Amino acid sequence: MSQMPQQAAPAKCPSCAEPLESGDLFCGACGYDLSAVPAAPPDHPTLTMGAPGVGPSGVQWPPPEPEGSGTPAAPHLPTDLAGTDSGGKPLPGSTPAHGSPDSPSPHGSPAHGSPVSPASGVRFDRPPEPEDYPLQAPDPRVAASASSAESAENSETAELPKVCVACRAGRVDDDGYCENCGHAQPRERDHMEQEAGPVAAVSDRGLRHHRNEDAFAVGHTALPDGTPASVAVVCDGVSSATRPDEASMAASRAAIESLLAALEQGTHPQQAMHDAIVAASQAVNALTEEPPSAREHAPHQNAPACTIVGSVVAADLLVVGWVGDSRVYWVPVDRSAPSARLTEDDSWAAQMVAAGLMSEAEAYADERAHAITGWLGADAYELEPHTASFKPDRAGVVVVCTDGLWNYAETAEEMSEVVPADAAQRPLHAARVLVGHALDGGGHDNVTVALLPFPEPPQGAGSA
Repeated sequence: MSQMPQQAAPAKCPSCAEPLESGDLFCGACGYDLSAVPAAPPDHPTLTMGAPGVGPSGVQWPPPEPEGSGTPAAPHLPTDLAGTDSGGKPLPGSTPAHGSPDSPSPHGSPAHGSPVSPASGVRFDRPPEPEDYPLQAPDPRVAASASSAESAENSETAELPKVCVACRAGRVDDDGYCENCGHAQPRERDHMEQEAGPVAAVSDRGLRHHRNEDAFAVGHTALPDGTPASVAVVCDGVSSATRPDEASMAASRAAIESLLAALEQGTHPQQAMHDAIVAASQAVNALTEEPPSAREHAPHQNAPACTIVGSVVAADLLVVGWVGDSRVYWVPVDRSAPSARLTEDDSWAAQMVAAGLMSEAEAYADERAHAITGWLGADAYELEPHTASFKPDRAGVVVVCTDGLWNYAETAEEMSEVVPADAAQRPLHAARVLVGHALDGGGHDNVTVALLPFPEPPQGAGSA
């Protein structure tokens, strides 16, 4: 069996620089394996003579360990200093390693300074791990969103500028028009929807009017004995009057507040409806109380005015009240039973029919048909609230609407046909369908409708 040729042992240990004797296989100081030391290459010195301890590139070498200190001198690796080219310039990407004077020593390296552990062969010359790793830079989109949210919280009164819905670029001025393209912006009342317990209502500006002069109010409460009660009020502003949109809004709010308060106190629903119409009339009349300067430029304008219609569903009782030409329809769940119109218009056409001068078809075909003879307002002839109560003998839905809807479904039979079959279970959806029916028919007027489901009455109730 052949043997590997033995190499001459070096004069000093390559690891700890301890003097060696000829024939040593291991260093007596650190136990370094001397058999793994390759033969020394031929000596070809290329260093230029200069100042002591200074290399040709002007780099200060580490000072030697003091003699007799008892501590072995730490070896210096080629990676301890930055390399240079023949002109003395640093090589690209060459930086001092961890053992250079400008870099800290690695943690956990052997005491003798060797980059390799003699026992395990693990290197200790890797760069030290940082104590704290830097966090990833935040997403600028998230940062901007958080900054905006914080700004909104810090400034409760700050409002973001409105952007035009048409050009998506211009700012909307206080008058509701885009400063860039001049497009009129949709207003809050152009389309409104609301649910209140089992009651729902929808109002839309329509396709011909420049603003929505209708208004509604819906609510629900309980009678003193705990019986639930549903309420809906619909108002239609008189276009020929001043500020009709304000009149309808004031009337609907005053009426719903009066109704809910009276029902909770135990007032009979029919009396509560009468009182609510009176309260609505007073609210509209109050709109005329304005400073004299407000009429300087329009002294001959009519006082604010509107119509009103409302309904209350409580226990087995159905109550309606109205002034003007807005209507209430009764549509049973069982469509084989007859539907009915529960109100009579305060209009020219209705008077002609009541006097026997015209048939209903002839009267409503006349151009004067929709001229109203009753309304809420300071210039009304006399306030005469109409109220009526019914006791339906079956489940159904109550339709409270302005003429913007019933112009496209005038008779009770026509209204029954356009009301969805599941209106009692989905009143908001049914109200949307009815408004869509009016818009599909032309949408010549503002359209407002409220739906109140009427539950199955107890046995022995009267008929509508």
